[in-house]
Amino acid sequence: MSVRELVVLGTASQVPTRHRNHNGYLLRWDGEGLLFDPGEGTQRQMLRAGVAAHDLHRICVTHFHGDHSLGLAGVIQRINLDRVPHQVTAHYPKSGQRFFDRLRYATAYRETVQLTEAPVAADGVLARTAGYTLEARRLSHPVESYGYRLTEPDGRRMLPDRLAAHGIKGPDVGRLQREGSLNGVSLDDVSEVRRGQRFAFVMDTRLCDGVHALADGCDLLVIESTFLDEDERLAVEHGHLTAGQAATAARDAGVRHLVLTHFSQRYSEPAEFERQARAAGYEGELTVAHDLLRVPVPKRR
Repeated sequence: MSVRELVVLGTASQVPTRHRNHNGYLLRWDGEGLLFDPGEGTQRQMLRAGVAAHDLHRICVTHFHGDHSLGLAGVIQRINLDRVPHQVTAHYPKSGQRFFDRLRYATAYRETVQLTEAPVAADGVLARTAGYTLEARRLSHPVESYGYRLTEPDGRRMLPDRLAAHGIKGPDVGRLQREGSLNGVSLDDVSEVRRGQRFAFVMDTRLCDGVHALADGCDLLVIESTFLDEDERLAVEHGHLTAGQAATAARDAGVRHLVLTHFSQRYSEPAEFERQARAAGYEGELTVAHDLLRVPVPKRR
């Protein structure tokens, strides 16, 4: 049975708190696991969330600030300790190669796993699989940063009433799907396009073209909202978003489920992030993330 869900491992920005670990997010996408921004303590959070090293197939780092990457050393060593049997691919800004190298070889350990390095140097597609296309977009932060977007290929939805009208049933339905036509009836006559699901991960950034491109039409958007709206000046200065800015971007992009995360330790009331997001006009499903939360990808329309 396929599973598509977000497992939130940590939600703090800059420094962890008593209730929030540094960043860490796992996207389960059918049989694959994509780990985003493993901050310090991610390996322990994985244990608490029931996530194993064997669940990881890709590691996607947005940028090399410590709260988004210091957990790499432990995660990579755990992948090797557990002898993960499949290839694991790491994506990260190419400009930070020296940081990745230091974290990958922070201490001595025995390498047993093929870890493929696939750094990001520009906007574009990073990988195509049968289940998704993974792409990156440049964001606006004091250090080079990229957001990630995963898009499922479009499929077809068979329409029972049209199949019945053409007298097509049983094994003939499968034959029509495979061959594209049957006895003068085309696939378009009895089906419609089923849009693939879309997921985006947007961390430390100001509002920019990359934010809007990544969020466009997403079923599930995970986006930073480090500051509340009254601290917009700080957000712009340090290269971050406010709750209202994140929600406005989601509203304009037609996002179905918005997950706000990466909160400054200066705030103690999570409900205020939701209030400001709603005040910005976002009307879809909204989650203010907390550690160890699980968020299912919305069902297809």
